[in-house]
Amino acid sequence: VLPQTGALAYLGPPEEAGVGLAVAEINAADLGITVDVEYGDSGDPDNKAFETTVPRLLQSGVSAIVGAASSGVTKLFLDQAVGAGVITFSPANTSPDFTTWEDNGLYWRTAPSDLLQGEVLANVIAEDGHANLGIIYLNDAYGSGLEASLTENFEGTGGSVVASQSYNANDTSFDAQVSAVLAAAPDAVAVIGFEETATIVPAFVQNGFDGGNFYFVDGNIQQWGTNMPVSLEGSKGTQPGPVLADDFQERLIAQWQEQAGEELTDFNYAAESYDAVVLLALAALAANSTDAADIAGQLRTVSGGEGDGTQCTSFDECAQIILDGGTADYDGYSGNITFDENGDPTEATIGVFQYGADNMHTRVN
Repeated sequence: VLPQTGALAYLGPPEEAGVGLAVAEINAADLGITVDVEYGDSGDPDNKAFETTVPRLLQSGVSAIVGAASSGVTKLFLDQAVGAGVITFSPANTSPDFTTWEDNGLYWRTAPSDLLQGEVLANVIAEDGHANLGIIYLNDAYGSGLEASLTENFEGTGGSVVASQSYNANDTSFDAQVSAVLAAAPDAVAVIGFEETATIVPAFVQNGFDGGNFYFVDGNIQQWGTNMPVSLEGSKGTQPGPVLADDFQERLIAQWQEQAGEELTDFNYAAESYDAVVLLALAALAANSTDAADIAGQLRTVSGGEGDGTQCTSFDECAQIILDGGTADYDGYSGNITFDENGDPTEATIGVFQYGADNMHTRVN
């Protein structure tokens, strides 16, 4: 249940490539488990594609749903999946609300909570010498949670959030919010949202704000290129995930070419998607079961969150440990993971990216 349409459609290719690559490599290993995958569109809270996809998948008897990318979308179907006794495993949900969700142990994620991303972004803004921050954010579970974390942490550095303005998912004009933020004279502006960023940022620049003083988050730290009509050179953003190994990127590119016949140019949450599938397969192997509750009962163990497991870094290696009677502790491409009792990863990396003159970003930390 990953985004093929809607505000996060740009995340669909890397996430589906990660899923597809994991499935291909698990099945090629031939070590006691076969994974079948069926792809469906999550859409977004506006087009509601998930309302068709999720019931179809639940009726087909899946053990687990991988997705959604959007925290707001997952919130709209999570109770339905829990009620059906099916695991929901998101590679990209970052809302802090999921930590305490009543999910019967059936919700897991490889992406860290925005409590961490908010702290990292706040420190980056402060370290860049900014003292007065303006924020414009999407008024949903994702945006409001990240705005709260960013505000708390930036003010904790000694800085001031001089203005914070929200907007709704269906808004097409942001003039009122932009004017309110600019009136407070910020020296940096954080934009927390999705594709509407391509409208918000030009509105600031056209009113005299420096295009190099924006800060973005995982929802909009995309390779904007010519899709952004003003220069972002110097602006920065954060994205969960470590530096990806070259061979992993090459395998993803080859997988997406085979899977979709397209070039893969973005890798956001590809590792988290890959690791989600590997962890589900290892947990099923450890449980010797495809029942969702049995798989969920082993997910924390195979991540190294409990038990005294042997560290391993591939499905093949971990599966062999399990088949030999041992306990596997999988450390994946997204990090060591190590789930806590809430299904949250306790170890994660947040990357910092900076835009060049071509409005394309490169990792700087």
